[in-house]
Amino acid sequence: MAKETTLLFHNDMGANEIRTGARHVGCCGARPPMDHPHVYYHLEEGGMVRCSYCSTIIRHDPALAEDACEPAEALLERR
Repeated sequence: MAKETTLLFHNDMGANEIRTGARHVGCCGARPPMDHPHVYYHLEEGGMVRCSYCSTIIRHDPALAEDACEPAEALLERR
C-alpha cells in the first residue's frame, strides 16, 4: 500500500475555503502558537469538511496535485 500524504493547513489569511488534491488533511486554525488542537480528516473524492474548531472549509479538488492547495499559503506542513 502506498503511503498517502497528509497536509496540515492553517487559515491565518481568512480564506473562505481551502482546496486541495490531498485526501488526508489536518487543520490547526492559525499558525502556532495561536493554533487550536490539530484535527485530521479524510476527504472523499470531491468531498469537503468543516473544521470542528475554526469552521474552515477544506475541499478535495481532484484537479489539484496530492501535495498542492489553493490558496498555496495555507499549507503549513506535509507529513
